[in-house]
Amino acid sequence: MRDVHQRIDDEVKNNPVLLFMKGTPVFPQCGFSAAVVQILSHLGVRFKAIDVLKDPEIRQGIKDYSEWPTIPQLYVKGEFVGGADIVREMFENEELAAFFADKGIALENV
Repeated sequence: MRDVHQRIDDEVKNNPVLLFMKGTPVFPQCGFSAAVVQILSHLGVRFKAIDVLKDPEIRQGIKDYSEWPTIPQLYVKGEFVGGADIVREMFENEELAAFFADKGIALENV
């Protein structure tokens, strides 16, 4: 478990915007993952995605790492932002673009 935790920690620390999701950005495997990808793409945020379906250790490990029970999970500059509902709510309240700007993340479509 320590190895999985370390792999996750390295990814979170080394990628400014990281999305743990089911499937890939091009082919999401659940509606919640698709919704977060759509929001990030709409804003023009460059992000790395990790498909938890390809690695059962990561799939469970990310839930333990964040103490959050669901996937997708969005991290920005090492900080856990939340899942689909939180990201959608921030986007609808026009808080998400400001959050990215505060973190120094460029938005290509805003």
